[in-house]
Amino acid sequence: MSHIDLRYTSHLARLGFKPEELKVFGPQVDKILHFVEQLNKVDVEGVEPTSHPLPLANVFREDKIAPSIEMEEFLQHCPSRHGSFFKVPKIIEEKS
Repeated sequence: MSHIDLRYTSHLARLGFKPEELKVFGPQVDKILHFVEQLNKVDVEGVEPTSHPLPLANVFREDKIAPSIEMEEFLQHCPSRHGSFFKVPKIIEEKS
């Protein structure tokens, strides 16, 4: 992966890397991609897909009804609010 590709990819991911950081991460990303390329060559014929290496049953706790925190008490902890809503910075960019 070239330096330009890494810069573009980090821009898409909204990662503000400095040029010196890109020089460090570039070779690391190359090694990761090379390893993934090696993994793609492994024969997995007859191997069942799995999402977890161990068989698991339902590992979730049982739901319990409990009283909720009052809205005003909850909103006291937010840095900025608009009425009964959290106020957050805009993250969608305008097309130019």
